[in-house]
Amino acid sequence: MNETPVPLHWKLVIDAADPHAQADFWAAALHYEVEDNSALVERLLGLGALPGAATVEFHGRPAFRDLIAVRHPDDPYDPDSGTGLGRRLLFQRVPEAKTVKNRLHLDLHPGADRRDTEVERLEGLGATAVRRVKEAGGEWVVMADPEGNEFCVQ
Repeated sequence: MNETPVPLHWKLVIDAADPHAQADFWAAALHYEVEDNSALVERLLGLGALPGAATVEFHGRPAFRDLIAVRHPDDPYDPDSGTGLGRRLLFQRVPEAKTVKNRLHLDLHPGADRRDTEVERLEGLGATAVRRVKEAGGEWVVMADPEGNEFCVQ
């Protein structure tokens, strides 16, 4: 019996020195929403399954200290945990700084007629334009987020 495989749910996990600052940056950059996991955090704290040291206050509510995600505002999410069930970026705290070029990056597609305006907006959020590329195959701006992770604006 041949069953059609169900596509896998996935999220992109990004290492960060400050996951909450990265979540704020990328939520603003992508027009996404920072996930609100406060109900889950409070529940785990109440059960004694999560130590207080593993939490922080973020935007006036309890959050995990080392993990936070952003999600597309139109995608479904679990109302009990606040966890997105669609397009997500999860930022996880790591002790080491970024040291080499990304092996994976995001390409943002505002459209060629909006590229410069979008680059300026992203710079206002804390990104840095690294270089402009113009080749036979296209034109884009390589940028770095506040922690130095490269991404492109097409």
